[in-house]
Amino acid sequence: MPQPSKFVGAHVSAAGGVQNAPLNAREIGARAFALFTKNQRRWEAKPLTDEVIEQFKVNCVECGFEPNQILPHDSYLINLGHPDREGLEKSRAAFIDELQRCAQLGLTLLNFHPGSHLSRIDQDACLDRVAESINIALDRVEGVTAVIENTAGQGSNLGHRFEQLARIIDGVEDKSRVGVCLDTCHTFVAGYDLRGMEACRQSFDEFERIVGFEYLRGMHLNDAKVDFATRVDRHHSLGQGYIGWDCFEFIMRDPRFDGIPMVLETIDSSIWADEIRALYQLQYQ
Repeated sequence: MPQPSKFVGAHVSAAGGVQNAPLNAREIGARAFALFTKNQRRWEAKPLTDEVIEQFKVNCVECGFEPNQILPHDSYLINLGHPDREGLEKSRAAFIDELQRCAQLGLTLLNFHPGSHLSRIDQDACLDRVAESINIALDRVEGVTAVIENTAGQGSNLGHRFEQLARIIDGVEDKSRVGVCLDTCHTFVAGYDLRGMEACRQSFDEFERIVGFEYLRGMHLNDAKVDFATRVDRHHSLGQGYIGWDCFEFIMRDPRFDGIPMVLETIDSSIWADEIRALYQLQYQ
């Protein structure tokens, strides 16, 4: 069998320290993984020690993970488009800290949700604020790319339309250090059909036309518990939701998705190893 061109894995636990994440990824047969470098539901975190940083790097090498196969995720509390100055500054400081933690660990990507207008500022103003936040952060930290995750569009969250992602990217000064992570569940519930090969072709061609695959830096592979265009974020195990297997077969066979971390955030971690094997089997059917 030829060497896989896809890096498939899951968002694994970093309990006990980030140095354990690559070990947990190897255990499920992953060739990519995501992790939180700190508690994602708290603003503050203890600094990474030299010992933890070194052990993380050693474990990545021993488990066969290079930086382009690892997609860390920032805190859910951060809102880079916050309408209030205090909330915005707090979010920007936390985002810079997240980038710095990635840089310390030798990682080159940081995945994040773009932000929310909280029904208090105009959508375009919020998107421009997100781009400004990215510019400020990238000026402070070198070597890490800011990877915008498309959202489901719940509430006042932005980033669910490809045009919104394109507007943020347009406002980022260093285009070489900004990218996109496409979440299949979010894409589907935001109104881009992924049910069947032709629907996938049309939706991903639309992404290529509006954003561009040159900006794709990662994927989250999830089925959806809720139906098309409902704008509700509910992940499901692969093939058990409204999207179905065709979407994942399309992705595994399309070379536009080669060479990027593709991460499961499906709801049953006990079958992640099975889902990873099933995805690779789709590539060679």
